Order: sequence, then structure tokens, then C-alpha cells
Amino acid sequence: MRLIDKSIRLRKYAPKFGNSKKKQYLCSRFGLGIGRIKGMSIDNRVNGMAKIHSVAVYCASSNKVRESYMQAARRLGELLAEAGIRVIYGDGGIGLMAAVAEGALNAGGDVLGIIPQFMVDAGWNNPRSTHTIITQTMHERKATIVQETNAMVALPGGIGTFEELLECLTWKQLGLHNCPVVILNTDGYYDRLLDCLDYMIAEQMMRPIHREMYMVVREPEEVLPAILAAKEWDTNTRRLAAI
Repeated sequence: MRLIDKSIRLRKYAPKFGNSKKKQYLCSRFGLGIGRIKGMSIDNRVNGMAKIHSVAVYCASSNKVRESYMQAARRLGELLAEAGIRVIYGDGGIGLMAAVAEGALNAGGDVLGIIPQFMVDAGWNNPRSTHTIITQTMHERKATIVQETNAMVALPGGIGTFEELLECLTWKQLGLHNCPVVILNTDGYYDRLLDCLDYMIAEQMMRPIHREMYMVVREPEEVLPAILAAKEWDTNTRRLAAI
């Protein structure tokens, strides 16, 4: 694995929220000005962003998707950048991957792309990424993304995105990470997958508690509030992986 860093070294941003004006801005921008939500005060939710310095975004690399998916991806990148949160993604130069990076970069954000060498050789990488980590294999790529992030968001995507999302949930089920996982269900794209997960629970392939491993939202503006409101997953629940 090697790092290409346009600013000499890889930085992990942990924004500070001591400034009252910044707090007011975040409360209004991300819908945090509603007193207490799910038992968490405004101050705790805003200060919680200091712990979320990086968010991994899994999404499509197709340019032939509907425009609403592209708009949602750009908007999410913009919102993460405005909150001082680094975007981590697969470094794709087209499709929703490029859109989320574009949204973050245009808002002055920091973007880390993680991509295997064979994809770079094929010219599939995004040269605009602030930082790039080049891995030798797909497995190393996926593991590196998880190691670098504090939360994971799935946007519409193909089998690669589905595989990454389900692997994140599998690793969480096994107690290998406790990062919040948010599914951005733009235009109901994930409805059928969510139905399938419910069917797994009905057929006792999963437990009802496993629904708590992920949150589902429909708008980009709901992603950060969902991450901040996420119930902490007990990594000891791996004992529940066996039904």
C-alpha cells in the first residue's frame, strides 16, 4: 500500500466546536436545533461531531444513473465538507463517486480516495482527490477504508456497493467495528434490499436486534443527524451472530 498525498502527509481532521457561532451554524444546518432528540442534548450531538472526523461513502461508479442520485451524492459531499468531515471513498473518477468528491471539494473539503493499483492502471482513479492511498488488492482497499473511517454511508450503487455495505454490516455483527452505518435511500432505491433484510429476520437468519446495526434516511441532510443519533453498537454482541 502506498500513499499519494498532495499536502505532504495524511491528516485526520477533528474539528473543534467551542465557538458558539459554529455551534449555532451546525444546529441550523443539520437540524440539531430541536432540544433533545433520542435523549441526546444539542450540545452533546454537536460536540459528537468532534469524534466523527471521517465518513466513508460507498456508491456507484456509473454515469448513466438518474440525476436525483447525482444530486444527492454532491449534496452529501458538500454537507460533510461544511461540517469539517473528511470524505473517504473508492477514488472513482465517474458516477456517484465522482459526484460526492466534487461536492466535498467544491465546498473546500478534504477527500481521501482509496483504490487498488489495477484500477489506477486502468485510469479509473479521480485525480482531484486531496489524498490517495493505492492498495495492492480489493481486500486491502476495503479494510483500509474501514480502518480510516468513523462512520459509513451507502448511496445507490451496484453489486460492488451492495457487497461493501453488507460486508460492513457483517463485520459490525461480528463486533469487528462499531461505526454507525447509514443507508441513504434516495428515491426508495434500497427498499427491496431492506425488505430482504427484514425477510432474513423473519426467517431467523438474523435477529431483530440486528436492525439496530444500520439506519435508513431519504435525504442527504438527514445523514449527519442519523450518525450523531446512532446507538452505540456493543462489539460483545458477536455472541448474537449465531442464531
